[in-house]
Amino acid sequence: MRKTFGSGSAWEKILGYSRAVQVDNTLYISATAASGEDGIVGEDFYTQTKFILGKLGRVLADAGFEFSDVVQSKLYLTDISQWEEAGRAHGEVFGEIRPTLSLVHVLPFLDPKMLVEIELVAQKSAS
Repeated sequence: MRKTFGSGSAWEKILGYSRAVQVDNTLYISATAASGEDGIVGEDFYTQTKFILGKLGRVLADAGFEFSDVVQSKLYLTDISQWEEAGRAHGEVFGEIRPTLSLVHVLPFLDPKMLVEIELVAQKSAS
C-alpha cells in the first residue's frame, strides 16, 4: 500500500513531491521548515525547531501516526554551532522516544530566514 499526503504547498506540485508518503506501516516525511502563513516563524534555532515539530506532529496525526512511532529524525542546520538550541527543542519531544538522529550542517536554504529543516521516518509496529 502506498499513500501520499500533501500540505497544499504550491512547491509540492512544482517540485513533484509529497509532504509525506506512507508505504505499508512506514511513513516518510519530507524535510520541513518553519514556514507559516505569514512566512518563516521564529528567528532562532530553538523557536524554529519547536514550530517545525508542531507541524510534524500534525502530519503524523493526519496519517494515523504519533511521535512515539518515529524511528529516525534528521535535523538540517545552517549553523552547526547552534546544535544545542535545536537539540533542546528536539529533546523536549523525543527525549523518551529516542529515535535515531542525524545533525547535518547545510548551506543556507532557499529562504535565508530558514535556519532548520527536519525530516522524519515513522513506523508502526506490525500487529
